[in-house]
Amino acid sequence: MTAPALSIVIPVYNGAQTIGALVAALQALAVPGSHEIVLVNDGSSDDSLEVCRRLVGNARVPMTLVDLARNFGEHNAVMAGLREARGAHVITMDDDLQNPPAEVLRLLEHAQRSSADVIYARPLEKHHAGWRKLGSRFANRVADLVLDKPHGLYLSSFRCISAFAVQQAIAYEGPFPYVDGLLLQTTQRVDSLAVEHLPRAHGSSNYTLRRLVRLWLNMFVNFSVMPLRLSTFTGIGLSILGLAGAAWAAASALFFERTPPGWASLTVAVMLLSGVQLLILGLLGEYLGRLYLTVNRRPQTVVRTVMHSEAALPGQRRNAGSAIRQV
Repeated sequence: MTAPALSIVIPVYNGAQTIGALVAALQALAVPGSHEIVLVNDGSSDDSLEVCRRLVGNARVPMTLVDLARNFGEHNAVMAGLREARGAHVITMDDDLQNPPAEVLRLLEHAQRSSADVIYARPLEKHHAGWRKLGSRFANRVADLVLDKPHGLYLSSFRCISAFAVQQAIAYEGPFPYVDGLLLQTTQRVDSLAVEHLPRAHGSSNYTLRRLVRLWLNMFVNFSVMPLRLSTFTGIGLSILGLAGAAWAAASALFFERTPPGWASLTVAVMLLSGVQLLILGLLGEYLGRLYLTVNRRPQTVVRTVMHSEAALPGQRRNAGSAIRQV
């Protein structure tokens, strides 16, 4: 089967109002070597699934719809889409129309000209709420510490990935994928491209503070032992502080005949040490809990159906109609 030059993977979550316009614009793109579109319905609670089915049924380019049994999260949905993608390059993007479809061609051309395995889109100006911008900036700073990525590289969900990097990333079958961590574990051939970022066309972001924290934990815990090392260094630092405090108390009692103040300082010290101990126990519990869920084969995704359009790539026979594969 002839593989397309580009696959576009779009996780869809409550995107019924925007996905139609996005798909229409993407189908109109003149991609040298042809392109396909892979939609992943991530357990949407609106009528996104029906909208996507109609889009696949009327598709002018090869299109695939992956329907997940429930909501698994953006990165899990992207992994399901990557497994269906066949292109020499794969572009992942959101369904909210904040990334102009015209930038898809620029990303692909930049990837084809360069030897990079991953090209990240770097927005010239982000049109997000203030707290979301702060959260993204914090996540990227943490990624500088825990991931082996070029300093200052902006990680975004709008990215172009080579087929080689895609195949390496989808080999991960654990329940807590973080796509950028998987890609950066695979290759150091990473680049970025400045792109336009538009205001959201409809509604508000599906990302809540809880979802951002969960995503941050996937990056911080699944792809680094840095939290454990920080716990060790914190323990060493507090031990040194405790020894210094003991020396000061002994010196005050022996040489200055003055008993150090007691209850307030003791209470503060106990609360500080107890808090640090609970934090370290929580980190250990997070690691053990994730290991337990992975060993018990908690699914990364559960695919209910996969639907293919009747549109065919150049050189392929056209099907009689849209095909639905039950999984």
